[in-house]
Amino acid sequence: MSRLDLSDGFDVHDHRSKLKLLKQDENSMQLQNRDDVGCAACGRVFQRLFVTSDETVTFDSAPSGPVCVARTDEQILVFAH
Repeated sequence: MSRLDLSDGFDVHDHRSKLKLLKQDENSMQLQNRDDVGCAACGRVFQRLFVTSDETVTFDSAPSGPVCVARTDEQILVFAH
């Protein structure tokens, strides 16, 4: 299992073979982990990843498991386990 490395930021194209794009709009995207990639925050395998460059985000429902948050200079990443 490889941990998602954010030291140089996050570019989805660097992880195309491991993360499946589920939904995308102008400033955010939702991805599914399809290759046991480890969370950038805790190292455990995550199920879904939400990436946004928006300053604020509201979620209508919460995931059923743990959530980790990481950030780069330009994005916020929310990992749902």
